[in-house]
Amino acid sequence: MSTERKKEIDFVNKTVLESGLTIITEEVESVKSVSVGIWAETGSRNETEKQAGVTHFLEHMLFKGTESRSSLDIAMSMESVGGYLNAFTSSEYTCYFSRCLNSQLERALDVLSDMVLHPSFPEEEIEKEKNVVIEEMKMYRDSPKDYLFEKFSANIFSGHPLGMSTLGVEETVSAFERDDLYQYMEERYQPSNLLISVAGNMDHDKVVALVCEFFSEVEAKDPIDKSAALPEYEADNVELTKPIEQTHLITGRRGLDYNHDDKYSLLLANTVLGGGMSSRLHQNVREKYGYCYTITSFNQSYKDTGLYGIYVGTDKDYVGHVRELIGKELDKLKQEPIPEKELSEAKAQLKGKLMLSLESMSNRMRRLAKNQIYYDRFVTMDELQEKIEAVQSSEVQDFAQDFYDNEVFSEALLLPEE
Repeated sequence: MSTERKKEIDFVNKTVLESGLTIITEEVESVKSVSVGIWAETGSRNETEKQAGVTHFLEHMLFKGTESRSSLDIAMSMESVGGYLNAFTSSEYTCYFSRCLNSQLERALDVLSDMVLHPSFPEEEIEKEKNVVIEEMKMYRDSPKDYLFEKFSANIFSGHPLGMSTLGVEETVSAFERDDLYQYMEERYQPSNLLISVAGNMDHDKVVALVCEFFSEVEAKDPIDKSAALPEYEADNVELTKPIEQTHLITGRRGLDYNHDDKYSLLLANTVLGGGMSSRLHQNVREKYGYCYTITSFNQSYKDTGLYGIYVGTDKDYVGHVRELIGKELDKLKQEPIPEKELSEAKAQLKGKLMLSLESMSNRMRRLAKNQIYYDRFVTMDELQEKIEAVQSSEVQDFAQDFYDNEVFSEALLLPEE
């Protein structure tokens, strides 16, 4: 007796409520857990200059209590049953999530929805949290790599909020008041701007019924978007100093958006160039010459643009040599097709990482939400792997000749103070 194996898409379901709230789930029967996320499609890029940091600050404050729960109640709600509760803010979205046993699904949705719908924003907690966030800023400023990345990103996006730290700046954060938080929630936390994603051992219809119960009082309203238009990109260099020992360098440019036709060529070029210990940059700059401990390339996509770069930490006397070696590797990508064996290995590396990510329900939950946010549909692993596999070496070379143009690369350099 043979049975047809269900496809991945068969386990994914989506429901959009009348209010505009979207619910998307992936059923995984082989586990005893669920990962639940409430996503707001709002991030630091949606802030005005005076609001800089409010998305992240709001994320912190939702853990400080609701109309019926204290901050300790929120913390204990999931920890008391072995679960986990946390949140994160990015440039384009905010997520409040829980990981727990599937028997605690209702509890997780209850707590998360209460946080999002009924925050109390105690005045004394607002003042304390300002200090917490300002200390967080100082922590990142004390990290040369994080500090330089922030300056590089700000330079690439010409001061646009997309290139600024999600933490904001001390001047704006220290000025936040209770009404500012309520106003931002009124503007951005409307049901059509919210998404609930759940992955694990659960039933979609049950999730929908619970969401309808907890969000029953929510009325449909349109979110208000005050996002600034993205300025044109112009290559520019930045040189900074700090009392440090190592020199840090980032070279790069604006990258590609999530839906760009050349996205998979970039993913493969990036993997070959700086995607791990076997990459060309690592093998050449570190293993062959010993000029650094860390060298890597990175690629971040957004809705309408992206950020691409190469980072290295080295001695100030080696900076010229490292620049030259990086330039040679970029020229090689432009002038020579990637050998089939190397390209095949890069494809296997990307596909392997994708498949390994499925081991985590949290990763599945995030994937559901990001697919919805950026593609408005669920993209299966089969489709992703097929698109990666379909890329030809000649396509990567054609892409590299344009993308790795020296004239459009910017540099941020952080040197030790004399």
